[in-house]
Amino acid sequence: MRIVDDFKDYELLDLAHKEKLEKWGNIVLRRPDPQVIWNTEHHELWTKPDAIYNRSQTGGGKWTVNNKTMPEEFIIKYRDLNFKLKLMGFKHTGLFPEQATNWNLIRSIIENSKKTLKVLNLFAYTGAASIACLKSGASVVHVDSSKGMVDWAKENLKLNHLEAKPIRFIVDDCLKFVTREIKRGNKYDIILMDPPSFGRGSKHEVWSIEKDLYNLVLECTKLLSDQPALFLINSYSTGLSKTIIEDVLKLTVLEKYSGNIYSDEIGIPVKNSNLILPCGMTTYWQAK
Repeated sequence: MRIVDDFKDYELLDLAHKEKLEKWGNIVLRRPDPQVIWNTEHHELWTKPDAIYNRSQTGGGKWTVNNKTMPEEFIIKYRDLNFKLKLMGFKHTGLFPEQATNWNLIRSIIENSKKTLKVLNLFAYTGAASIACLKSGASVVHVDSSKGMVDWAKENLKLNHLEAKPIRFIVDDCLKFVTREIKRGNKYDIILMDPPSFGRGSKHEVWSIEKDLYNLVLECTKLLSDQPALFLINSYSTGLSKTIIEDVLKLTVLEKYSGNIYSDEIGIPVKNSNLILPCGMTTYWQAK
């Protein structure tokens, strides 16, 4: 497992009763996590979070804010990167801290390249990976079907003072955008994607990772440059094993380009404990 153990503004304090207790800067949140299947005792911190996400028996849920002085938006720093967070629907905050291990991998590849690498970031959410790539000197095309998420990514861009850097923000269905990019003859050295298990595009296109991932990856191989550096797929889906995603890359990228495929869970250690919370998996092809 690849773990994130240097995120100074984020701490996973405890896990119990299908919940996690975490600290973002000086803000403590209590959120559901279905992987926490044990019923250990809650320590005192569990009773004093700044906000709690309570699930509804009919689906969804809502945040209860206990600290009236808690800001609606707050800034989190990881190394030289800054991100805006806020309490969102379905328990999210706008950032997945476990992804720091992927940001570090991508940045290392970009910074060690002898040329400026072009990055395509699909299902790009609030732009953490896009910001990391820009910060290290790449040019980026950022694609997400949600205008709200793209607008949030633009705010993160400004927060990091990267407005003058080469980035394009696209609100679109990822497969449709890739299809048009193929026709335009555009090429990329790095392709990143973090697809949901299920979702809808900007015009209500239905996405299912089991049905659509292979075709998307296959089409994306047509966008790779003559000497690509990385093709990375991150997934939180429990419906696909890492071996299946490895096979997808073997049947597509590895058929055309020499390199190696790696795959592992990513996770976050629990403070003052030997426990680690798994947070999805990352599978990637990297050039030799």
